[in-house]
Amino acid sequence: MDKQSAEDRCKGEIADNLHLRQELPGIVRDLVATCSYEGCFDHVDPESISSREIIIDIVNRTYRILYPGYFTRRRIDRVNLEFYYGQKITELFDLLADQISRAIRHDCLRYGLPCTDCRHRGSSESLRFLRSLPAMRVVLGKDVRATWEGDPAAKSHDEIIVSYPGLFTITVYRMAHQLQEQNVPLIPRIMTEHAHSFTGIDIHPGAEIGESFFIDHGTGVVIGETTRIGNRVRIYQGVTLGALSLKKAEVEQLRGRKRHPTIEDDVIIYAGATILGGDTVIGARSTIGGNVWLTESVPPDTEVFAGKAELVFKSAVHGSGLAETTP
Repeated sequence: MDKQSAEDRCKGEIADNLHLRQELPGIVRDLVATCSYEGCFDHVDPESISSREIIIDIVNRTYRILYPGYFTRRRIDRVNLEFYYGQKITELFDLLADQISRAIRHDCLRYGLPCTDCRHRGSSESLRFLRSLPAMRVVLGKDVRATWEGDPAAKSHDEIIVSYPGLFTITVYRMAHQLQEQNVPLIPRIMTEHAHSFTGIDIHPGAEIGESFFIDHGTGVVIGETTRIGNRVRIYQGVTLGALSLKKAEVEQLRGRKRHPTIEDDVIIYAGATILGGDTVIGARSTIGGNVWLTESVPPDTEVFAGKAELVFKSAVHGSGLAETTP
């Protein structure tokens, strides 16, 4: 291709690109128009909503406070521990206060609620959350020990803290639940959904979970909003503590009411079990076997297992002519 031909081709490509770009303003106008359409959602407002990115940063900062020395690049020892905590707590206070203020202001303006002095409440609720951290560390220590006692594959407490998805999700849940108890909007759910996307374990921040809680493996676990779990409970992957299916007309009637089961102390729930309904209570010290489906209560000290499935055995030897057999 000669020089003139190359220049002509380049000019043609530029002209074609400019022609296509002329459609962009029309697309912009169409998108703006959807912001006035009732069926579409936006947050076009002078006041910004809480930032999901910053809330995830708050989760990570709180995690480093709850487990000092495990997730920092620099070494922490007893000499600089107070300095470390002083710096991290101050930074967390400011970040969290701002995000809580934004969440509260969002509710006030978006839903026409009475003004509640958003800035002051943001700071006071942030301080209240920070006050809860020492007690939260004590409870999480019991969760770590429950994991150690329940999993013979664990090599150390350190391994559990730095690598177990169940503990990560429980830790984030305990942060989010504290904020939920403080009636902080929006932020708790962002926290637990971050953990959900990271681990595959879905715990609603409204659930009430006691001490020494252990989730083994974890993927596919679902714990609904109004679930109540006692102390020393152990559950495995794929367990659902959920609500019964509702008709559309019933959703608003049951919003805020107890829809999920109660699990009492020292219960073990094996993989794939599904327990549904707000009136369903699993009594203390009971064991629920794998793949069990329950919508009714179980008395204390009860073992519930699914009946043995009928298995079909077929010879893998080609051309053997052996018939299928059932045990």
